[in-house]
Amino acid sequence: MTTQTTFHSNPYPAAHLIKEIGRGRKGARGMTRETARELYGAILDGRVSDLELGGILLAMRIKGETVDEIAGFLEAAEASFAPLRAPAGCAPVLIPTYNGARKMANLTPLLALLLAREGVPVLVHGVGHDPGRVATAEVFEALGIHAAGGHAEAEAALAAGRVAFITIEALAPRLAHMLSLRRVLGVRNSTHTLVKMLQPFAGPALRLVSYTHPEYLEMLGEYFTTAAPHERGHAFLMRGTEGETVANANKGQRIDWFHDGERTELVEKQLDAEENVALPEDKSAAATAAWIASVLRGDLPVPASIAEQVAQVARVTRSLA
Repeated sequence: MTTQTTFHSNPYPAAHLIKEIGRGRKGARGMTRETARELYGAILDGRVSDLELGGILLAMRIKGETVDEIAGFLEAAEASFAPLRAPAGCAPVLIPTYNGARKMANLTPLLALLLAREGVPVLVHGVGHDPGRVATAEVFEALGIHAAGGHAEAEAALAAGRVAFITIEALAPRLAHMLSLRRVLGVRNSTHTLVKMLQPFAGPALRLVSYTHPEYLEMLGEYFTTAAPHERGHAFLMRGTEGETVANANKGQRIDWFHDGERTELVEKQLDAEENVALPEDKSAAATAAWIASVLRGDLPVPASIAEQVAQVARVTRSLA
């Protein structure tokens, strides 16, 4: 990636938008959904110069996204790659994994494998590694589950009833490039929110979406209630476990279900589990994989909060088919 200003045969002039969104949190004006879709599409096409792109990303970081902006961005993001085909009979569930774990074992693979065991098609998408954290991809590798090389391999895994894991580079390379800009700018950008909301299938699916900051609970809740296309499926929204969309084994989070413009509380927040789950003290991928394998064999019980999450996901995906 270059940090020099690049030139395109059909450049998209963005100065007039930077002028509106770059006035700070209190003075900035939000874009319409159509304008946001046009702008983000031009960014993904490489039509916005590096200088303007840096200004846009930092302006949005300071201002924060409106519902219309995130809706327009997401439409452009999903249009930037070919959609996946889901197997017939049951709507797939989408598990984004872009955070990994640092303080506790990463149990995202356990959630995915338990759902697959229930007959639910599961697509996990995310990063292959994250410095300083244990990525889901690393735990999958330790379990013998390798990342799909592309869309066809992911579709084949789903058709065979296996968990499909695909990196964002293989799923949506233009979005992967936008994520990589964090190493240049030093801060996250809107794409880090978009990848957790992606719906890459042509038909309906259930998205498991998490948030880490309270303001995103409000924004995402409004998006899924008022702006998300109903034909794209449903969504579960919960506070992330270190940013991941798996329930905390020792302190279950509230889970809200968004469907056809309505919001239903499925799971109430739990302050503490009735019994603390003895998670592996070693947070490494190998130790986590060994613990997950023990749970799958029945040597250890499934944490109650994760079992509840699995049951709710399985019920909703079957109703979507």
